Amino acid sequence: MKRIIIGFEKLTPDILDLFLQKFPDGYGDDDIIKFNNANGDEILAVEIKNDDTVYLVKTGKRLNQVIQKFDEERGELNEEFFDEIEDLDLEDS
Repeated sequence: MKRIIIGFEKLTPDILDLFLQKFPDGYGDDDIIKFNNANGDEILAVEIKNDDTVYLVKTGKRLNQVIQKFDEERGELNEEFFDEIEDLDLEDS
């Protein structure tokens, strides 16, 4: 299984979906992993897994902003979708 350290700037919609599935109410201090990178810098991250990869997503203020915006936009898209469904005439012909 691959392990990838990733910052907020390289998050994809798929990784953001995984993030929101694992942490629908946000992450807490107990979810944060602390480790040193190859340069000896301390990294704080949360772990997200899919079938073949473990993503260590660096935490911080920008990550929280990106997650919140993605979740809001995803919610707006869902609302638009359901509004369109309600507007359709689905009665049996």
